[in-house]
Amino acid sequence: MKATPLSNCERRFILRAVEERKRLDGRQCYDYRNVRISFGADYGCCIVELGKTRVLAQVSCELVPPKPNRPTEGILFFNLELSPMAAPGFEPGRQTDLLVKLNRLIERCLRNSKCIDTESLCVVAGEKVWQIRLDLHLLNHDGNIIDAASIAGIVALCHFRRPDVSVQGEEVTVYTPEERDPVPLSIHHMPICVSFAFFQQGTYLLVDPSEREERVMDGVLVIAMNKHREICTMQSSGGIMLIKDQVLRCSKITAVKVAEITELIQKALENDQKVRKEGGKFGFAESIPNQKITAFKMESAAVDTNNVEEQAEEIITKADPPSEVFAKPILHTPGTAQIGEGTENSWGDLEESDREEAAEEEDESEVTALECQKMETEDTSTMKETKKDEPIVLSDSEEEEVVILEPQELPKKTRAQTNLKQENTSKKAFNKRRKKKRAAY
Repeated sequence: MKATPLSNCERRFILRAVEERKRLDGRQCYDYRNVRISFGADYGCCIVELGKTRVLAQVSCELVPPKPNRPTEGILFFNLELSPMAAPGFEPGRQTDLLVKLNRLIERCLRNSKCIDTESLCVVAGEKVWQIRLDLHLLNHDGNIIDAASIAGIVALCHFRRPDVSVQGEEVTVYTPEERDPVPLSIHHMPICVSFAFFQQGTYLLVDPSEREERVMDGVLVIAMNKHREICTMQSSGGIMLIKDQVLRCSKITAVKVAEITELIQKALENDQKVRKEGGKFGFAESIPNQKITAFKMESAAVDTNNVEEQAEEIITKADPPSEVFAKPILHTPGTAQIGEGTENSWGDLEESDREEAAEEEDESEVTALECQKMETEDTSTMKETKKDEPIVLSDSEEEEVVILEPQELPKKTRAQTNLKQENTSKKAFNKRRKKKRAAY
């Protein structure tokens, strides 16, 4: 695991807090983080949350031939996976030193402690036995992986049910859960790991270290114990030298913590079994509240539709009268005069002198337009007289009729040309007058 190293300032801050008997999350030195257990829909599936550290455990089984040296015992297989989903420093498919150490510690805690009766897993001696496989997946890493993994492993094993089997001669019949109820595993005790972090060569001690505290600690001591105060395994790493009193003190703290966790596990298993028998919500569905977006349905709310009209009339009568409506809204802003009030917009309006000039120009344009109309009427009359004697050529096609008119002489002036010239002269005169007035002002 290649985690981002802490800066010297962060290291000094954490060590200073440890010396003052304070922790980053507000706990005391011997306090354990909250443990939460939730089960899946199938037997043998659970998620254990130790603070923000989450571990998913899944137990499966299959019939396999036994080992030659132990023909009457079942097989136990444990596997812990550290995925990049838990922490960016973990690499998938790579056996790091941390992963090897954790797997060996879980095997010693669960297999070597003989917490599971392996002889009860034998179906036919020397031929078929049950192989129990425990897969542990780290979902989120916030320190103390081994404690969370050990709790998740023992909870999943206690919750698991294997199919029932009957043997008649050489035939082995495996029954489905609908035919016969599954059979739980035979578990003698529940070994649980408790981790202790040491600072300054064992001077200071913390229980259940977090991820940042693990980076600064000098060494760690892991003790696996059951509620009967039997030590199942013990491991010390980090190169620290511990005296007898320190180990005894850690073992006493472990006994208290293991008793509390064991009681919590038993209550969780009893509640899950009770809910499954009653047919209520169990498994992960129980931990999904209706207020979250992950909910599948919401409870329907009853709506009373009686006396709707009377209620509406009461609301209208009690309501305040509507405010006055202005056609043109007036906005009063402090620091200004009036916005939206005053005279009408006079932008683009002409003055009196300009209006008189414009009226004179309109009269002149009307006179010129009358003259142009007279000229056009004369031109059109001459055109008609000249075109009376000319032949009309028709096309041979039945669908279209085309008339070709060929005048001998074109009119000297057309209406469009006269109108354009008059408009140009009137615009030029008007622009000259406006320029003179602006220069005078």
